[in-house]
Amino acid sequence: MRRILTIAILGLLLIHCKQENRTGYVINGNAKEVYNGVRVYLKSVDNQGRQIVNDTAIVINGAFKMNGTIDEPSVRFLAVDGAQGELIFMLENSDITIDIDKTVLMKSKVTGSETNNDFRTFQDEMERMAEANKDLIIHYRTAINNKELRKKDSIRTILEKYSEQISGYPLKYLNENNDTYFSLNLLGLEINNPKIDLKAYMEAFNNLTPRLKETPKGKEISAKLDELYKEYQKIAHLEVGKLAPNFEAPTPDGKMVSLDDLKGKVTIIDFWAAWCGPCRKENPNVVRIYNKFHDQGLEIIGVSLDGNRRQNDPKKSWLDAIEKDNLVWTQVSNLQYFNDPVARLYNISSIPATFILDKDGKIAYKNLRGKALELKVQELLQQ
Repeated sequence: MRRILTIAILGLLLIHCKQENRTGYVINGNAKEVYNGVRVYLKSVDNQGRQIVNDTAIVINGAFKMNGTIDEPSVRFLAVDGAQGELIFMLENSDITIDIDKTVLMKSKVTGSETNNDFRTFQDEMERMAEANKDLIIHYRTAINNKELRKKDSIRTILEKYSEQISGYPLKYLNENNDTYFSLNLLGLEINNPKIDLKAYMEAFNNLTPRLKETPKGKEISAKLDELYKEYQKIAHLEVGKLAPNFEAPTPDGKMVSLDDLKGKVTIIDFWAAWCGPCRKENPNVVRIYNKFHDQGLEIIGVSLDGNRRQNDPKKSWLDAIEKDNLVWTQVSNLQYFNDPVARLYNISSIPATFILDKDGKIAYKNLRGKALELKVQELLQQ
């Protein structure tokens, strides 16, 4: 009897040790709706954001299998020939079952990955917020079609709040879940967004538990954040709330004008060019805003990035566009395209681009267009 108990205990210990020291994963795929011979792909994303294929399998009798090892739980993509989209999930070293939904791959069911459960919690909340937005979008479009301007503006204000809530949820999730591998991967994905609040995400990374920061992925993200911060320091002077850097540039008649000449007034710095289609399309809106608010203290200084090699006569193109679009406010340009000193000072890489300054010359808003630009100008003038 004692021998039987000893063998049983040893067996349990061996099983326990095997589970604790697991070094690989097995993906068991159920693909009943997929034809025999169809290929399935397991993919990841490299440091340049490009997808690479890590493994492939063939569907046989409604099933497929993949196995391998992974250093730490990470985001993976599953694609099936002939099916639209991809399944995004968290892969870890465990027995994972994937029930394929051929119609909508993203709705395929993944079980056996604890990290993926965290991902699903995050994704479900994102989908809930998006769903809550749907009815508002329908009402917004109806208001536009019926030309109900007040209703449209009211709904848009609500939509903007929803949009901020959705775009801010990843950071909120990170701050509330600082000890999951999904959070580490989410942070790794978010820092590739050029519009992120870098300081907030650096703080979120610092808030992660030491075990996560010491992983290979954690060290990789730390290095990337350091790199981004070095780049950020080069343009930190352009943050909202900072005093707009002064500049001096020539008007069409060669007179030098500086930004400081407009001190004490709400000012729009408008980067544009005669060759820029979106700029020319936005110009009527800027003209309307100028005509509406100039008497209340609004000033605009247009900075042209004409000087494109394809322009036979950049200055003539610039002057013709000013006249045709009725741009009656101050216009300056060095006619040096994106090498314009003012454009470089303001880190301009695409146009149209705008900086909206308050009466103290501080940057209040950036890159507003359409109705949003009008509303913010009105707000600043009333302060």
